Amino acid sequence: MIVTSNIPGGNAPPRRPGHRLLAALDVEWTKNYRIKGGNAPFCFSVAWLSLPASGGGTITTGDLWHASAYIEDDAERQQLITAADSALACLATHADLIAGHQLCSDLAVLTAAARSHAPAIEAASAAWRQRRHPAPGQAAFLDTRYDAGHVLACRSRRLVDVCADLRLDVTQPELGSTSMTALHRRWLELGDTAAREKITVLNIRHSLSTAIVAARAAGLAHWQAGLNVNQLLASQLGTTLSWTASPAFTALLGGPGAA
Repeated sequence: MIVTSNIPGGNAPPRRPGHRLLAALDVEWTKNYRIKGGNAPFCFSVAWLSLPASGGGTITTGDLWHASAYIEDDAERQQLITAADSALACLATHADLIAGHQLCSDLAVLTAAARSHAPAIEAASAAWRQRRHPAPGQAAFLDTRYDAGHVLACRSRRLVDVCADLRLDVTQPELGSTSMTALHRRWLELGDTAAREKITVLNIRHSLSTAIVAARAAGLAHWQAGLNVNQLLASQLGTTLSWTASPAFTALLGGPGAA
């Protein structure tokens, strides 16, 4: 399994005094509607933000972290689910706010594909259902599809439309002439590293933009209109992935940066 992370120590980022930690999870999977529980997760990512507990924080590159995992072949799927379970246990321990975009679907796919007990995934599913009445001492959950309406003017709740409404630039060149399923197949069948890296960046962009939207919905952050999420990705990923150095990606980096 291929792991990409900029988190010191590989778990949760450090907690700054007077700050809250917000984390967002995003899972990618292949879809099979003909078989019950046939959807197959193949990668996931977690994005972390550190924001002032008093609210009114500004999104900056120094306050962002990410971690992602991607299978090298289908035999590693249970390893991926175990890693996702560990990641959610870490979020439950260290994050003040846990976010996702239609997180219930991500958790349901992980649960259906698991061949053994996944306690943190199951606990997160229960906490998501009870997110409007969280138990004392439990991390708060916020779903940017269902819980961000008070900061949105658009009717659509697709993540890309939510981001556009909040003036976040989340342009995704990875899917310009293909699909995620086709890219993943190219990785599994042909060992196409570029295809895998495109999905990895796409997945981290999803979790990062979800975390940023959740921060706005929770009243914890603001940003300059047109904040370029790809600039944030480039600053966080550096030279880890070749895709972020490609002309197709670097062409996206000329817009407004983090305020």
